[in-house]
Amino acid sequence: MATHRITALLKKEFGQLLKDRRLLPIVFLAPVLQLTFLGFAASLDVKNISMVLCDLDKSAESRALINSFTNSGYFTLRYATDDYNALQGYLDNNKATMALVIPPRFAEKILRHEQASIQVVLDGSEGNTTAITMGYVSQVIMKASTQILAEYFGGKLPAGRVDAESRAWYNPSLTSRNFMVPGVLVLILLITTTNLTAMAIVKEKEVGTLEQIMVTPIRPYELILGKLIPFTLVGLGNVCVVLTVMVVGFGIPVKGSLLLLFSITGCFLLTTLGIGLFVSTVSKTQQQAMMTVIFFILMPMMYISGFVFPIENMPQPLQIISLGIPMRHYLVAIRSIILKGVGLSTLWPQAVVLLAMGLGILVASALRFHKKLD
Repeated sequence: MATHRITALLKKEFGQLLKDRRLLPIVFLAPVLQLTFLGFAASLDVKNISMVLCDLDKSAESRALINSFTNSGYFTLRYATDDYNALQGYLDNNKATMALVIPPRFAEKILRHEQASIQVVLDGSEGNTTAITMGYVSQVIMKASTQILAEYFGGKLPAGRVDAESRAWYNPSLTSRNFMVPGVLVLILLITTTNLTAMAIVKEKEVGTLEQIMVTPIRPYELILGKLIPFTLVGLGNVCVVLTVMVVGFGIPVKGSLLLLFSITGCFLLTTLGIGLFVSTVSKTQQQAMMTVIFFILMPMMYISGFVFPIENMPQPLQIISLGIPMRHYLVAIRSIILKGVGLSTLWPQAVVLLAMGLGILVASALRFHKKLD
């Protein structure tokens, strides 16, 4: 009998989802749009750095150095001037964010095996961009210096020189989109399942159908299962859609196990559904449920889970608090599976924590919901 009652409730829930023509696009089309926009917009890469040049040497060596900058893909030569004092005007007027100054006798010092210095002036108003730009400048100068020395010494560098060969694993191109897109998947899953669960139950209260359901022989646990199972399937469906867009649209392959990915996703869904169920017990209207999810759950999770800001840069108290945020552990797991291809032998701590959190939150919320029904 319990199976029949739950099945009837599932049919009712899916029927409501399919009949609501305004809700279906939100559930399935909105995640695709969010992933597309955020995937392209939420980028930490610094490209097309506008540069003003002051070449006071005008030699073959200075031109080779300039070509190293323009051919790197990071810098774009916008202006050139022979007046050193005019450089500040380009930076002040935001015409350029970097000035490259090659002094006189630059080539002469190289030919004499002396140290040849150049000057790089950066607009430091945006610290993060400036720090990244400085890293690019160091890379270009090191590479150009190595090429010049190799050319003049017949392909052999002078004794005593130490060269560092750097390699980036998991994301060789250092494209921040590869790091951000899996995080967007987590965000979409959190928003969709938490909001849908909370608002769907609150909607039943508003229209009075929840009381009608309670006078039927259906038991509270059957009602909870009937409410949560559809949204679990919706969440898994969202994951399938977002993964497809990620692989086909952004060219980011899933290097790890899909089975492990969906298993850990199931653990995370326990937490989001439990939170949605809890919100439904403290909200009287759909608007109140939505605002509660946004301001008390979504925004704090975004800020201290590592999605926006590195956890390592946070004060120690916030780092400790973030350990209790399910989104933090799921972010680590999802990025590790997609980008690194690691397995359960590495991610079992995150899986255990998510499972424990999920069961704890869901059981506590279900008990509170049961008490509200009574």
